[in-house]
Amino acid sequence: MSVTAPPRAPGTPPVRSGRTLRVGPVSASLRWREVALPVVGFAALVLVSAVSMGRGDFPIGVPDVLRTLVGLGEGPQEFIVLELRAPRVVVGVLVGLALGVAGALFQTFARNPLASPDTLGLTTGASAGAVAAIVLTGDTATGAVLGGLGIPTAALLGAAVAGLLLFALAWRAGLDGYRLVLVGIALWSVGNALIDWLLTRAEIYDATSAYVWITGSLNSRTWDHAVPLAIALAVLVPLALAASRVLAALQFGDDTARGLGVRLAGAQTAVVLLAVGLVAFAVSAAGPVTFVALVVPQIAVRLTRGSRPPLLASGLLGALLVVSADLVTRTVLPQALPVGILTAVIGAPYLLWLLVRGRRRSTL
Repeated sequence: MSVTAPPRAPGTPPVRSGRTLRVGPVSASLRWREVALPVVGFAALVLVSAVSMGRGDFPIGVPDVLRTLVGLGEGPQEFIVLELRAPRVVVGVLVGLALGVAGALFQTFARNPLASPDTLGLTTGASAGAVAAIVLTGDTATGAVLGGLGIPTAALLGAAVAGLLLFALAWRAGLDGYRLVLVGIALWSVGNALIDWLLTRAEIYDATSAYVWITGSLNSRTWDHAVPLAIALAVLVPLALAASRVLAALQFGDDTARGLGVRLAGAQTAVVLLAVGLVAFAVSAAGPVTFVALVVPQIAVRLTRGSRPPLLASGLLGALLVVSADLVTRTVLPQALPVGILTAVIGAPYLLWLLVRGRRRSTL
């Protein structure tokens, strides 16, 4: 095994941030920023998660939390950390991971920093499914709907329907990123109209419960929410990481991807379906935690100085953002708020900045 510098044309400056790793006939480009950011992000995520699990009516220090997580804690601490607080934090980590990876997939495929599950109507579709489950049945305690399905399942179905409509309406002998965004904005508008209509029909108590859910919240999350999400991500995230080579070709456009030997229709379909699946399971577990999928891929691509949002780094930064926002809402603000409100406060100014920057570039 050897590590050598990548070849460069005569007269060009050396690339100091990247190396080519060769193991026999296999080689890969290795940039230290793309390695360092996931490592630092994971360490920060562990620290913030431990702090979050230690805060509450019964404070527990970070060292004690870490000892409890590895099986060395005492009886009362094990119950408080593992049964009462860990499910909320784990759901937050998994939701942020799913949304971060999904946002990186959409933005790379569409070659547009505004492409995210929020602007493409997927989170709105999930919200519409959940609101329908609450309002039409009037059972906010269990969220039971026809066939015994609950609110998470209704949200999952709503996101899946929105994803299928997005795929079907945007398909014209292939998927175009620009058309995908336009169709997504239309679906977002229709979904919001459907939610408003459902809320006007609801009783006051049902409407209040529905509104709390559609803001995105980690309150009252248990292992029953975490386990299905963890199983889904154990399948979807490795598949998304395996699609990195295809994404590297898709970012340069359809013609270039075809020239590199990519089967365009199959690759586009796989990327979109992976992203839709990640969003659907994330929203079904915690509601639509908005703007995470929009913001973190762009932060990750700027920190790594790469040509496209890195998937793993985006997922870890998404998890860090959700857990940190939940910690702030519980411990810093005078009143506990759903985590989706804080992420929206962070993401909305960023969206405006993107729009203003795009307008300035278009006028140059």
